[in-house]
Order: sequence, then structure tokens, then C-alpha cells
Amino acid sequence: MSGLGRSTRRAWLGGAAAVGLAGCRRWSAGTGLATAGPLLRPEVEGGWVGAHLDRGHAWRDGLGKSSSATPDQTRRVHTLIVGAGVAGLSAARGLQQVGIDDFAVLDLEDEAGGNSRGHSIHGLPCPLGAHYLPVPGPAAVEVAQWLEEIGVIRQVQGRWQGDERYLCHSLQERLFVPDVRQDYPPGVQAGHWQEGLLPMPMAESPDAAKTQAQYQRFSQEVAHAARQWPFAMPTAHAPWHPGLDALDRQTFAQWLDAQGLDATALRWYLDYACRDDYGAGIHQVSAWAGLQYFASRHGFDAPGASRGQHDAVLTWPQGNAWLTQRLAQGLGDRWQAGLMATRIQPGRHEVQVDALDTRSGRRVRWVVKKVVVAVPLFIAARLIDPIPPALKALAPLLRYAPWLVSNLWLKEPLQDRPGAPMAWDNVRQLITPQLPANAQEPALGYVNARHQSLAPTPGPMLLTHYWALGGQSPQALANHRQRLARQPWQTWAQNVLDDLSPVHPDLPGKLGRIDLMRWGHAMVIPTPGLRGHPALAALAQPQGLLHFAHSDLSAYSVFEEAFTRGAFAARAIGAKKNRPG
Repeated sequence: MSGLGRSTRRAWLGGAAAVGLAGCRRWSAGTGLATAGPLLRPEVEGGWVGAHLDRGHAWRDGLGKSSSATPDQTRRVHTLIVGAGVAGLSAARGLQQVGIDDFAVLDLEDEAGGNSRGHSIHGLPCPLGAHYLPVPGPAAVEVAQWLEEIGVIRQVQGRWQGDERYLCHSLQERLFVPDVRQDYPPGVQAGHWQEGLLPMPMAESPDAAKTQAQYQRFSQEVAHAARQWPFAMPTAHAPWHPGLDALDRQTFAQWLDAQGLDATALRWYLDYACRDDYGAGIHQVSAWAGLQYFASRHGFDAPGASRGQHDAVLTWPQGNAWLTQRLAQGLGDRWQAGLMATRIQPGRHEVQVDALDTRSGRRVRWVVKKVVVAVPLFIAARLIDPIPPALKALAPLLRYAPWLVSNLWLKEPLQDRPGAPMAWDNVRQLITPQLPANAQEPALGYVNARHQSLAPTPGPMLLTHYWALGGQSPQALANHRQRLARQPWQTWAQNVLDDLSPVHPDLPGKLGRIDLMRWGHAMVIPTPGLRGHPALAALAQPQGLLHFAHSDLSAYSVFEEAFTRGAFAARAIGAKKNRPG
């Protein structure tokens, strides 16, 4: 996550607000069992923030899609970019680089950034979605050039090095490891914090030797895969290979089974890594995706291995919103906020794009030479008329993970537990049996949004809690999405407290405000067969006057993929426009 506007609370949710706090027994985060724990205190402020759910659902339900409606205004530009996420903003920058200034960017939200938008509570910035960016590797050419341009990185002895102001401070990661041997009060989990997210096997544990050996073997498998096949970040720069296709046709869990990699701690860590990057675990994502996470970026370091600069990450208090805000600078009136595209109709020489101004209700028709389709592919499939054959073939295969991102403002710092001190990324190891189809997924922990602060004295804390709701099946995905839409914010705030209070029992009493962002379709899940599908490769090429630009084209959602796809689209449009004759 990714690498994730403001809105008022919906009136239809307000009437149901009391439902979530009726009684003391609730659905427990991560187990699917009803439990009793610290209640959300009535005086705690909060609510839904971020994306305008009503606009998205109005679009879904067909508002403004009548092709016979007469537009209130007709506008002409050379290129129209539909979607103002990372890919759309990158395309806008790319168009300016190739000398095309006659363009516009429209989005149904009031703020650009897609799932890389930010928020603030009591003046403290925090992320609503994607919250970091690795220091670019050699393949991320377009991203690196831009980051150097804005002063975030520089080359030192042939390698990219991040500016100290933006590199994640120590401690970067820690894991809360449960300990069943200790006796703690009811509702409080026994355990300690360890540095790093890979569980360290205890020497006295009966499976310690097995776990250590499998850590070493998986590290060797990752290194072998990276040498054998063209893994790269972004994958847009890597040629597709039959070996990658074979990996893409099976789940990551199936591949691990075939390798005999079944150690509990290893499987927990790999499942966590996939849910963190892809919104779904090892039983849903392809083996290509599972290995791409490690082989394209930072490898897998078994305990005792040295860790180098390749693990450095760039982060800001507001997450990747810091980046998208800079990408959006200078757009001026070319940025068309709150404009909902309702239909894209390609012609022989021009494209007609109908849009609805969500604030005034006015209908705007754009007549353009080129369109950059920078929205998720499931949206593109409903916008474009007629739908391109490649998109029609791909649409039934697309699955998207819902996410919940919650920002918790605490009046004072938490009392920490034994072990490693507060880190930037803080994760609770939670190993459970197979979850029921309707249970919550295990949460992903929290980021300390003030970790980059240089304030000399501690003050209020701001924690960003992440929850990927990828589900165990398509039906579970739909159930999670419906609950996010229909349940009041207090219910989900209580779920977050249920997840955090066993490790931080003093947190509920210190919570002053919790703002929650629900992402119904936060990111595409790289299910088996998606990345290697020929229709996906076809959409990466111009479709007549349409140019697709979205991280969906890479089958997973990270900043590098989205930025590169936007740059590719702009480059193709510029090459066509500037071609002699």
C-alpha cells in the first residue's frame, strides 16, 4: 500500500450510528469470534473521511449516463486525462515534458492523488492510503528522474541515495511476538516487541531449526528466481517470460507447497507481506506476485544476513500524498475537480467524453484528440462505449481488495511493552486457523505518522492503522465491501480498538479522535493468470485514440508502476503528435 479529499459524514449513516455500540459483544478482529473488550468511549470524536462514497455509487448506479442528454457546455482540448491518481498526474507531467500543454485532468474527487491522498487531525498530517516509496532501483528510471528533479534523491557512486530529510528514521519496523507462557490480565496479550518483521525463532522452540532452515532456503529460492527470470520494479520495464507465466498460473501458496516451505512463521510472514502489498494473502495472489515482492526489490534476508541500502524507504507524515501534491502543482485550471466522467465514446478522429459536474449538476462534453484512461480497469470497462475487446476479455477476471485506513489521535504517548521501542511500522503477529468466510481479515498493524517528527518533546500521538480486506473468496470480498458501505463508523472504530487494545491496553483511554477512510476498490489483486493475460499486454498499447495508464496494467498497485504507466502514455501521445508529416 499503495503505496491510498475530504468529505462530510453521510446523513444515511448518521441514523444508524447507535447500532454499532449496542451491547458489549462484537465481531473480534482477526478471529471471527464474539468477544468483549474496551468499548469506544462516547466522547471520542471521529467519522468517515476521504473519498465521496455518494459520488462513486451515483456513478455506479448510472447517474448522468444518458447519451441523449444535451450538454450544458462543450469543451475542446488536445488530450483529456480521466483520473487524477498517480498515473494520471504522471501522464500530465509527461505531456508537458513532450510539449503538450493543451490538456485537462478530471476526477470525481475534489483532491488529486487517488489512493495516495493525505489527511490531518488537529493540524498533524497523516496518510489516507499509500505511505512510503522505496528508494528507486535501477529499473525505476522515470520515477528516479522525477525524484531527483524535486530534490528527494541524488546519485552517489552510481546508486540512488535518499535525502536524509525523507528517509525513514530508525527504528523502521518492529513485530509484537505473542508468548503463551506468560500470564497477563484478561484482554491483554502476553508478548514482546522485536526489531524487524520476520519472526525470530526461539532457540528452545521445537521447530526453531526447521524455521531457520526454511528461512535460508526461501532466501536462496528468491535469489535464484531473480537470476533466472526478469523480475523488475516496475514490471513495466521487464519483458514477460514463459518462466514468469508458469509462476503466474499458480497461487503463491501452491508454489510454497511444491517447495516444501511450510514453516508456520515463514508462512505467516509471507502471507502478511502479500496482504500488505496486494490486499490479499498467499492463497489468492499468484506465485509471480509473491516472488515479485522480494525478487524485484529487496530480496529476502534470512536472520543473520546483512541488510543494505536497498531496504531504504522514503516516507512523509502524510504518506505519499506529499508526492502527489507535488505532481499536481502547476496544473492550474487544467485540473478539473469534482467532474465525474460518465461515458467515453471513441470516434475515428476524435473522442467524445461526457462528464457531470458533481457540485453544480451541469453536464460537460469534452471533444478531444486523445484520452488517457487513468482509472482502474473495472471503471474503464463501464465508461468506454463500445468497450475494447481486450478490456471486455479482462473485465471478468478483475478482483479488487477493499481497505480500511484509520487515523487515531491519542492525547498522550502510549505506555510501551517490553522489547524494541516504537518504530515507524508496528505489526502484531497473529496466527489463527483458517478464517470463516465472513470473518474480518487479520489487520496489518499501524504506522506511527509522527515518526519523522523532529519535535524535541513528545506530544500527542497519531497512529495510522491499516486493514486489507481481501477476503477468502469473491463473495467474502463483496461482503467486506458492503459492510464498509453500510455499517456506521463507530462499528469499524470499535473493530480497530479490538485489534489494538490487546497489545496497547491503555490506547482506548487515550483516544481522542479516530478518522476512518474506506476504500471499496483500493487495489487490484494479482490473482493467478492476471499478469500474464494477453489482454493485459494488449491494453498496455494504444487502443486507437485511447491510451490506458494505470497500475492495473501491471496487475498490482504500487507508486512505481502507476507513475511509469502514466509516463509511457504521455510519451506515446507526444511521439504521435510530433511525428513529421
